[in-house]
Amino acid sequence: MLDIAEELNRWVEQGRVFAVATVVAVGGSAPRQPGAALAVDSEGTAIGSVSGGCVEGAVYELCKQALEDGETVMERFGYSDDDAFAVGLTCGGIIDILVTPVRADSPAREVYRAALAAAARGSAAAVARITEGPAELMGRAILVRTDEGPHLGTLGGHPALDRTAAAEARALLDAGRTGTVTIGEGFASEDEDGSEGGAQRSGSRCGQPLTLLVESSVPPPRMIVFGAIDFASALVRVGKFLGYRVTVCDARPVFATAARFPDADEIVVDWPHRYLETAEVDSRTVLCVLTHDAKFDVPLLELALKLPVAYVGAMGSRRTHLDRNARLREVGVTDMELARLRSPIGLDLGARTPEETALSIGAEIVANRRGGTGTSLTGAHTPIHHDGSRAVAGRIGSVA
Repeated sequence: MLDIAEELNRWVEQGRVFAVATVVAVGGSAPRQPGAALAVDSEGTAIGSVSGGCVEGAVYELCKQALEDGETVMERFGYSDDDAFAVGLTCGGIIDILVTPVRADSPAREVYRAALAAAARGSAAAVARITEGPAELMGRAILVRTDEGPHLGTLGGHPALDRTAAAEARALLDAGRTGTVTIGEGFASEDEDGSEGGAQRSGSRCGQPLTLLVESSVPPPRMIVFGAIDFASALVRVGKFLGYRVTVCDARPVFATAARFPDADEIVVDWPHRYLETAEVDSRTVLCVLTHDAKFDVPLLELALKLPVAYVGAMGSRRTHLDRNARLREVGVTDMELARLRSPIGLDLGARTPEETALSIGAEIVANRRGGTGTSLTGAHTPIHHDGSRAVAGRIGSVA
């Protein structure tokens, strides 16, 4: 749902009623990941996608039905190649779809409104919904944010369930991930005033286990491009296409200008290592060093290779790479730290132009993020869609 937050937020602001179908779980070579959504309003307008086209028609009808009867439903779609008229996935995968009506009288409409507004403005937020459990609890939701403030909404069971669900949702939000969580039927031992005592055992207090879908929306990850050269301009465009918030940094004000990098979110005129010392980075940040000049590269990479970022790549010929590694060792960079450096930067595509080179860099970043090999799929026996457990880039992450 949160992957189409901007459009859905406009619907909420306009007072529309709608039903939203969300991918809850996938198996095999499914086309979309958990969190992908399709929404249909009362006029029949549809936005989003849950399967890239395979089952959109059937899911559209499920949304219309949910709007009519107000019922939350779960539907599974699997392989359909044996029957040309069956509704299913031709890719051989399986997807579970949760369809939730969001009408004026929906108990969780205020939660969805707040979650969609937060996601639309780029704030971190997570929504937890019950996907398996008592029918009377279906359709309810809670919202958590990264701070330790109270959650919004209720799942409709015991307050202990809300606290447990909020804690699980906040943990996934902190990791920037979307996934499912199972809460057992046991519960933490508590005093009457709600304070916990004794051995803790999280549970639903509903007499049966519950499964929650937690959708996380986080600000876009950062790409910092060092070196305001022509290759950087092409890489900025690729970075934006991949969903990054892109910063260009160069110490030379004549090159680091908005006119040269109109697609960049931010342009910084400073020595690269000095900027990186105070820049906000995290485990999703990618650093692309395109300066290939030792006076910039060495102090920058000396710092970058010690930071807990997702990717550090540096441009240069193989001769430049060997010379740079020697200089980095001289200033105390360890072999373990050097092993993190992607240099020469990018995958071997035979790239020559700035655009081709930017594509090779972007491809390496995606392969690193998703656990891909970078080899051709033709003749390979590797999965087309790798386990996304490493993926935290963009607004929606992977299934837990």
